[in-house]
Amino acid sequence: MGIARNIAVALLAVSALWFAPEPTSAQAGASGLARVTADTPSALREWDRVVGQLERSGDLRARPRRADTLLPQREHERLDQYFKGVRVFGADLARQTEGGVPVSLFGVMYQNISIDTTPQLSEDDARRLVAERSGSALPANLAPELIILPQDGGTHALAYRARVFSDGVPTVYFIDANSGESLLEYSDLQTQSALGTGKGVLGDDKKLSVIRDGSVFRASDKQRPPALFTFDMRGSVSRTMSFLNGVARLSQADLASDADDNWTDPASVDAHAYTGWVYDYYFKRFGRRGLDNNDIAIASLVHPANRQDVLRQPSSIVGLLYMNAAYFGGGVMVYGEGLPSGLTDSRGRSWNYTSGGLDVIAHELTHGVTEFSSRLIYLNESGALNEAFSDMMGVSAEFFHQPAGSGPLQADYLMGEDIVTPGGLRSLSNPADLGDPDHYTRRYRGSSDNGGVHTNSTIASHAFYLAIEGGTNRTSGVSVAGVGSDNREQIEKVFYRAFAQLMPSNANFSTARAVTIQAARDLYGAGSPAERAVTQAWSAVGVQ
Repeated sequence: MGIARNIAVALLAVSALWFAPEPTSAQAGASGLARVTADTPSALREWDRVVGQLERSGDLRARPRRADTLLPQREHERLDQYFKGVRVFGADLARQTEGGVPVSLFGVMYQNISIDTTPQLSEDDARRLVAERSGSALPANLAPELIILPQDGGTHALAYRARVFSDGVPTVYFIDANSGESLLEYSDLQTQSALGTGKGVLGDDKKLSVIRDGSVFRASDKQRPPALFTFDMRGSVSRTMSFLNGVARLSQADLASDADDNWTDPASVDAHAYTGWVYDYYFKRFGRRGLDNNDIAIASLVHPANRQDVLRQPSSIVGLLYMNAAYFGGGVMVYGEGLPSGLTDSRGRSWNYTSGGLDVIAHELTHGVTEFSSRLIYLNESGALNEAFSDMMGVSAEFFHQPAGSGPLQADYLMGEDIVTPGGLRSLSNPADLGDPDHYTRRYRGSSDNGGVHTNSTIASHAFYLAIEGGTNRTSGVSVAGVGSDNREQIEKVFYRAFAQLMPSNANFSTARAVTIQAARDLYGAGSPAERAVTQAWSAVGVQ
């Protein structure tokens, strides 16, 4: 029996749950998309039965369970929706259990799927079509994935999904498995044992964990569990792009190096030191072991271009390798070169080496955490949540390692303020100061920037700020009694737990509200100051 009928039959028995307006409901629109929010005992009982039936039929398939690092008695697993053996893109459930008993369930599923799952095109055909569109071949060890792609209007298409690097940018292609037509394309470029010493970008002294290699020292951290590498691309755009496109490999000889272990390249110093700091933050605050919670290696690339060549580069390279910091997937980070002294961007801002911002590095590494946890799809509201979580953890890492204040090397609620001056990139405390929305009614509704993933991120990140510090939203006039800066850790743990453990991949802002409230309740109890602060904060920014 197919999943469409499975859901229809199961939900006939829980029609009150299905059609009720309360938050503990699964609400389906005309497209057949159902957002599942089950966080009460009655809803969980009904959904546990539904999910069990779908698991037994193979229409829901569980990924490996993960132990909860904040509540040891809890476990988390994600279940992907399948139709006739083919995965439905963007459809998954995040289930939290204690002693095998469900505690919460959040997710997105699709009803009324009716489609032939036998493709007319082969995997080889898909490879060829992706190569034609992207100019890059899919690596031989990676096969295009046959998926069902939900489309506007409630229809579905059988498609091949492939992720390749095109001109150094990771792009996801969805090719119709019957006609060969391109159905969707988007970039998921998510931007922004010796002991050495060196000066960072802002002139501060840092210690580095490095290795001795003959007569030189190289930027390879052996003091932390994962391999942390910092590679110096020596200003070579061609070498950088060849690596990102999968053509060239990097070796130990490409690691940033210094002759006497008194490091003088500030971009390398900060990239290497701050990566270790962010690893420490995640481990000490949340018990998380790196990006994948299993200590995957992290590679940071600095000097991907020559700063003095910026005016001779095309705008695509300037945006990618100069005024940018980006996560390329699989633990690879690239930190932009910045601009020469006296040269500014279109808004009159100067750009330094982007590895000089602790919040920038924490932001990019958090995209890696998302890649290995909720996998928030980098489009529209789920993409804005992806960016918001990175900003939240970016400022949180600052407050963990640096004193609070408004100057260089001090913690605040601005993103990138140490390397993009004046002002930084985004403000969590007052988004409108930098032209971003602080309320859901002010959200960007266009299609650029993957549906405004950076712009709209400040709606959620402002809620994070209000839940900690309290205050009044400028647009709504609604006031929030935050937990206070002394209790910052509570809100950090709530949002980490929600985004890394409970959030489905296709979440919208409303789902994020429900999931973060659930996380606050899990950690600190119903009616706790943390739960009240999170609830008030989302209401203040207009997310119901």
